[in-house]
Amino acid sequence: MSPVRPASRRTRARLAALAGAAVLAAAGCSASGSGAGDTAGAGFVSGKGGIDTVAAGHRKAAPDISGETVDGGHAALSDYRGKVVVVNVWGSWCSPCRAEAAGLQQTWAAYKDKGVQFLGINTRDTSADNARVFERNFGVTYPSLYDPDGTQVLRFPKGTLNPQAIPSTLVVDRDGRIAARALKPLAREDVEAMLKPVVAEKP
Repeated sequence: MSPVRPASRRTRARLAALAGAAVLAAAGCSASGSGAGDTAGAGFVSGKGGIDTVAAGHRKAAPDISGETVDGGHAALSDYRGKVVVVNVWGSWCSPCRAEAAGLQQTWAAYKDKGVQFLGINTRDTSADNARVFERNFGVTYPSLYDPDGTQVLRFPKGTLNPQAIPSTLVVDRDGRIAARALKPLAREDVEAMLKPVVAEKP
């Protein structure tokens, strides 16, 4: 009987990512509220409708998520430093994600010439083909990282405004810090309510 070898570092990292994806799955397609359970003492302000915000002086840096995009290109959050970035976590299988897709695209079209970038994180899709069909059906033109096992999502540290459900939407300020988070599907007016105050901040 051959000895059992310990799992490699890569294997352990993959197992951790899959476990995290399972946690997201449990919360998947949730229209939950503010996620107050992880906000105690962190300087978050829970707004109406399940949107949390952080004052400029108390924000935490977003991780530099990066990797292959759904369309086979490459994107990194750091590529957009100096812009306000809206990060949306979505899956093609998620009904609330489909419901909010048009509003996100409309907001992107309205703000992309105002120093704003949108970046999606497609997660729990076993094939990028499904994600590409989703983007085509809803006319989504901004890039999305392809993150089937949730590795990129898990790079957001606990105790910050980390995404905890699918869909989740974050607003990252010009300095790469997380300014706002929603753990629910958003109408266009909701996205703009999160975005406008951060865009209005002086560079």
